[in-house]
Amino acid sequence: MTEQQKRIEANKAAIAANTGRFGQLDDYYIWDEVTVLFGNGKVKVDPHYVPQLTALAEKAKTVNGYVIQVKGYASASGSSALNQKLSEDRAISVTSILLQQGHIPLTNMLAPGAMGETRQIEKDKTADNEAANRRVVVRVLQNKGIAGIM
Repeated sequence: MTEQQKRIEANKAAIAANTGRFGQLDDYYIWDEVTVLFGNGKVKVDPHYVPQLTALAEKAKTVNGYVIQVKGYASASGSSALNQKLSEDRAISVTSILLQQGHIPLTNMLAPGAMGETRQIEKDKTADNEAANRRVVVRVLQNKGIAGIM
């Protein structure tokens, strides 16, 4: 009876651990991040960012349970509608590089996010601050639940 009781307790512990993992399916660690900057009104990725993006893709492939998040932003110059479109197109441009040159499977990519002119890094509309706000932020995330990290 003691051996059977030990197995029951082990099974209960395994069930509790798996239940904890399900609770972490929306919780992530940030493993790495690259910020790609854009010119005013531009959506094409400057070629000097490509090696950084492909290196990020290679690093991601070493992370158990990884996903890549891509969020595009725009400066506050121009209309909100235009800025929303720019942020979307920028995110799609970066995502294309990750898929085509970084060979990231689509199943490991979160849908590109278009943040428009929300979450400005700098509120003052100086040229330098506006340039910092025209960006795409790419993150390698590790899902804690899938990776089994408690």
